[in-house]
Amino acid sequence: MINWKRNLFILVVSQFLVISAMTMIIPFLPLYLQDLGVTDPSTLSIWAGVIFGANFLTAFLFSPFWGRMGDKYGRKAMILRSGFGMAVVISLTAFAIGPISLLLLRLLNGVISGFIPASIALVSTNTPKERVGYALGILQSGSVSGAICGPLIGGVLAQKFGYSMVFLITGFCIFIATLVVLFLVKEDFSSSEIKAKQLGNTLTEFKMVTARKPVMSLYVVIFLIQFAIMGVNPLLSIFVEELTSPESVAFFAGITLSVMGFANMLTSPILGRLSDKKGAQYVLIWSMLAVAVLSIPQAFVTDIWQLISLRFLIGLGLGGLLPAVNTLIRIHSPSGMESRTYGFSNSAMYLGTMIGPILGGVVISSIGIRGLFFVSALFLLINVAIVKRKVLPAANNYSGLEKGRKGEEVIAQN
Repeated sequence: MINWKRNLFILVVSQFLVISAMTMIIPFLPLYLQDLGVTDPSTLSIWAGVIFGANFLTAFLFSPFWGRMGDKYGRKAMILRSGFGMAVVISLTAFAIGPISLLLLRLLNGVISGFIPASIALVSTNTPKERVGYALGILQSGSVSGAICGPLIGGVLAQKFGYSMVFLITGFCIFIATLVVLFLVKEDFSSSEIKAKQLGNTLTEFKMVTARKPVMSLYVVIFLIQFAIMGVNPLLSIFVEELTSPESVAFFAGITLSVMGFANMLTSPILGRLSDKKGAQYVLIWSMLAVAVLSIPQAFVTDIWQLISLRFLIGLGLGGLLPAVNTLIRIHSPSGMESRTYGFSNSAMYLGTMIGPILGGVVISSIGIRGLFFVSALFLLINVAIVKRKVLPAANNYSGLEKGRKGEEVIAQN
């Protein structure tokens, strides 16, 4: 019998190491490009945007393939593949000789990425169904705490050792985290559980997965969550600049993002446990409604501390979104195709992460940064309607069937 709590603890620590390592490089990526010879401001911004998005583009394209491999060879194997692969590629980034080589390495990193999705798949398939929400909430806390600490650590290391050394340190941290998984995580997996579902065609597999209600709706939901949130986050410093003095923009921009992550980390385990008790569908809809409603007052703030306070409250609601969606995906995924189901959901998430900042920039150029908060709220409210109309009925129907099945088991035992 697999000790799911032991696996969860190890993967939380490993995810913290991986996410903190990967986010170390985000704050100084444009500065590293300057070191590589890109000095023109307009050219620099274009290269920075392309190189940042390159990772998500290839991750979006390859995520379903790695999901299929996870169902065939095991989720732990996918964690190890991704971890050791990223350790090598990110370490090589320290030796980039120009923007093109950096772009190619970022594209390659997206191809082999998947440590976090594979961890989610392993935890969800090796945890009792009645505890999946709690486990995924705890797992998200590890990711979010890493995302909070990573940029801070990266900034200190870059200032002390230089940019190239941070890439080497990042690769080493991911290597250590992967070694921990290799020796300490145990997976209950047998290739027989896939029931010979080696369809070999991504489109056919997608149709098979989305034939199960409400999986397709959940993919739309996860896309819109990332689209709405990432449409604002990368551009928030522009708004912070309006509310504070130029010399303190970087400081307050960091605080504004960090408080949201900290609040997310606090509520993820709590709302995950609530998902197990009351239903992930209800946690999802109320959390999303709270985030949508709280997004609107941001358009009217006149002081930086008002914005920081609202971002903290939004972070509290965010703690209930992705864990709840991932719990519902686990519940409704076809048996033996769990990793493939997560693979497609990760593609939807990466797509939202790519498109959100692009359209966010278009919105700002058209109606201003304050208008962006209304647009974000609108998409989240559309998402609430999708959950209510498409996800809620199917999830409630499943809950009713599960209660009936358990009741029959109790009667049979008596």
